[in-house]
Amino acid sequence: MNRITTKLEEGKKLLSIYFTAGYPALNDTVKIIQDIEKNGVDMIEIGLPFSDPLADGPTIQESSTAALKNGMTTEILFKQLKDIRKSVSIPLIIMGYFNPMLQYGVEAFCKKCQEIGIDGLILPDLPLDVYQDEYEAIFKKYGLINVFLITPQTSNTRIRQIDDASNGFIYMVSSASVTGSKSGFGQEQESYFERIAAMNLKNPQIVGFGIKDEETFQQATKTAKGAIIGSAFIKYLTANGTDKIAEFTKLIR
Repeated sequence: MNRITTKLEEGKKLLSIYFTAGYPALNDTVKIIQDIEKNGVDMIEIGLPFSDPLADGPTIQESSTAALKNGMTTEILFKQLKDIRKSVSIPLIIMGYFNPMLQYGVEAFCKKCQEIGIDGLILPDLPLDVYQDEYEAIFKKYGLINVFLITPQTSNTRIRQIDDASNGFIYMVSSASVTGSKSGFGQEQESYFERIAAMNLKNPQIVGFGIKDEETFQQATKTAKGAIIGSAFIKYLTANGTDKIAEFTKLIR
C-alpha cells in the first residue's frame, strides 16, 4: 500500500510541510527531510524549483530562484534522494510543475520516483483530462498518487470529477490566491471548508495556502484531514537556518 494511503488512515489530523529542494543551500535537502520527520511531521512535500511558477507567492518564488542559482536540477534532486528511504519512513511527495517532468521524460521521471521511494506528485499545471488521457497509466504503473487541487472557485461538478479521479487526498487550496498571501481565515474560507466537508467526498482533503501557525492549522483541520505549511516554513528557514526546525514544528501543534 502507498505510504500516503496508510498515513491517511491514521486517526489524527495530519501536518504536511513543504520546502524547496536545494534551499537555503544546495545540499540541505536530505537534512531538512530527516529533521522534519524527527519532529513529528506526517508528510513532506519536496518542491522541485522551476523558473516560471504559476501558483507560488513571493516567498516560494524567491526560494526557487535561489535553489536554481545554487545549481538544483531534477537530476541532482534524484541523486540527493537516492538513499532517503534508509532514514525516512513518512510519505514523500514531489511538488512542482509539469515542464521539468516533461523535459526529463514522464515515464523516466515516474520510474525514478518509484526507485527512490517517492509516494506521490502534485503538479498544479497538469490538467485532469490530460492526466487521464495520457499519463494516468504511467503513474499507476510506478505506484504514484497524483494529487489534484481544488479552490473555492472550483465547481461542484469539477470537484466530483477530481474526487473520482483521485486515490489519495485532495489538495484544498484555501483561497483564490498564490501561496503565502493570507494572514488567517475569515468567514469566506470557513464557509468553503464546510461546503466541501458537506459533499462527503471519498478522498480526504488537506488544506494548503495560508496555514502558518497553530491557529490557522486548527482552523484548516476543523473539517479537513490535515493542513500544509509552505511559505511560513521557508520564511523560518531563511531567518533561522536549518538547525532549529524543532522550534518551528512546536509552534504548530
